Amino acid sequence: MIVVNDIATLRKEVNQWRLQGLKVAFVPTMGNLHAGHISLITEAHKHADKVVASIFVNPMQFGQNEDIENYPRTLAADQKKLADADTDLLFTPTPAVIYPKGLDKQSFVEVPQVSEGYCGESRPGHFRGVATVVCKLFNIVQPDVACFGLKDFQQVQVIQTMVDDLSMPIDIIPVPTVREPSGLALSSRNNYLTEEELKIAPALSQNIQWLAEQIKQDNDFIGLAKQAANFINNAGLKTDYIHICHAKTLQPASEDDKELVILAAAHCGKARLIDNLQVNL
Repeated sequence: MIVVNDIATLRKEVNQWRLQGLKVAFVPTMGNLHAGHISLITEAHKHADKVVASIFVNPMQFGQNEDIENYPRTLAADQKKLADADTDLLFTPTPAVIYPKGLDKQSFVEVPQVSEGYCGESRPGHFRGVATVVCKLFNIVQPDVACFGLKDFQQVQVIQTMVDDLSMPIDIIPVPTVREPSGLALSSRNNYLTEEELKIAPALSQNIQWLAEQIKQDNDFIGLAKQAANFINNAGLKTDYIHICHAKTLQPASEDDKELVILAAAHCGKARLIDNLQVNL
């Protein structure tokens, strides 16, 4: 696996592949990798000849009260996992490489509508940071395809919308969420959970599953979501939000909608957990 930390060297390597007519896939990450990330690499290999991954803890997507300094950084272990998964190139830029003028003078990308509400409301400016860094990384790598995990469902919709709106010639491949046997979605944030919290954290996914079954029989979406929130809170978590939405627009679902997604977030100790489930009626 080639490891580079500057744009010029990365472009030189990718251009060599292009001259050979090879197809390139890209998996952007913030590191602290787990089996969910590796599933993205595995999927990327199915769609391209070469796979590029990046590890970059993006300061633009962290809010004022979010502690970027304590975000887990495990580069040596991450490199081994990526090499074992046959990643061809790893890009590990610093903030100075990605934002040479600093965040205050950096142009940004904002995706309307799908960025609003849910995690966009709970974390103001988060999706501006996500869209901007992904746009920059796409321009640097210029992949044919890019893989993103569906655990961050709203993020996938934001990126797909950006790619469509800005006419980027990149296929976005959504990859299913990888879960613990308990149903808990794999996440770097799970590292913050204590042993006791790991026992109650699956209540989020369990109640999403319960809600999915209920909405197949009852279209009182608001009332059922409130019930699910109460169940999550009674389990010892603190619900941030739980909503039933149209799966494409992310607008609140109407009783005529058939393609739905349940979006949810809850606090469990220091960790803010997110999860979702698509439901077709």
